[in-house]
Amino acid sequence: MSKFDSIRPYYDSEVNEGINSILHHPMMKAMMNFTYPDLDESDWKEQLKKTHSIRDFQINFIYESVQKVLERSSDGLTTSGFDQLDKNTSYLFISNHRDIILDTSLLNVSLYDHQLIMTASAIGDNLVKKDFLLKLSKLNRNFLVQRNLPPRELLHSSKLMSEYIGQLLLRENRSVWIAQREGRTKDGNDATHQGVIKMLAMGSDENLVMDYFKKIKIVPVSISYEYDPTDALKMPQLIAEANNEIYIKEKNEDFITLLSGIMGQKKRIHIHVAGVLDQEIDQIKSSIDNSNKQIQALAQTIDDAILSTYKLWPTNFIAYDLLHNTNRFSTHYTENEKMLFERRLEMKIDAANPMATESFLSMYANPVVNKMKYENAL
Repeated sequence: MSKFDSIRPYYDSEVNEGINSILHHPMMKAMMNFTYPDLDESDWKEQLKKTHSIRDFQINFIYESVQKVLERSSDGLTTSGFDQLDKNTSYLFISNHRDIILDTSLLNVSLYDHQLIMTASAIGDNLVKKDFLLKLSKLNRNFLVQRNLPPRELLHSSKLMSEYIGQLLLRENRSVWIAQREGRTKDGNDATHQGVIKMLAMGSDENLVMDYFKKIKIVPVSISYEYDPTDALKMPQLIAEANNEIYIKEKNEDFITLLSGIMGQKKRIHIHVAGVLDQEIDQIKSSIDNSNKQIQALAQTIDDAILSTYKLWPTNFIAYDLLHNTNRFSTHYTENEKMLFERRLEMKIDAANPMATESFLSMYANPVVNKMKYENAL
């Protein structure tokens, strides 16, 4: 047995068996009928039975599913920065996190379109408790982040994941995607949690942490959706936190959010990949001696790269102006765009709840506030 068996995706030698074990599952049928509405069930089943590698499964099925999602629930995906990456090099993509499935799926579609190495991607084990979802995630090259562990087990799990990420990047030449924080950003304030950086550092010699970070080629990624398909679903947790209350998820909340993120309207989507953090890491290493402060500085550097290149949409500017009762950014949107956004607000949020209204507007407005911190970024 491999030490990574508890978290790794399928090996290619296990793919066909994994596919056959979910071939007749109702959710597989729903997914394939959505992706290939004109194809007879026996045809797509026959093609799946002939699939023996993760790459073939991703290219022939997942890629097509994501294209159908974009067609049905968005006004298209645009990208920038991918042309500066090397086709034969693996990278550690650290991304802001807005949608459970689509963030990494859209990145992989973009990597494939640019003939770059696709990623193995981190996913919380709380999201794949259903057997079908676990197997599908392993077929899609996801590795598990173990959640809600006691401190000693969490330390062991973090070391294991750090070592696995290092193996993928440095020995298997496989790119990796990981979110900048545990869980999605719900208030629009994207921020890198230092715990993520510390977890990655566990794979290095403690005296050579910054050298290790250079070696694994960190690439910050910003992804932005014109409409967040799960915006209203995030409100209860934001309101609870604003009231200093402990938020407890409903039984199937993660699954409902997952489906809503995939099928809900997103309008336009943009992904930007920054350059590899190379000179930035040299600068941190040469100017800061303390390892904790180095990690803090690296987290800030990732934040700067993500926030300053985040694509702002009319919805962000409209929300800012509504929240602050101003027309400061009125040149960035039309009256029709404003009317549509206000209609969405009315449909999604109870007007009698001012805290919910404020939280909803802040979620869209905060990326504008964050970008205003960077000179000439707006």
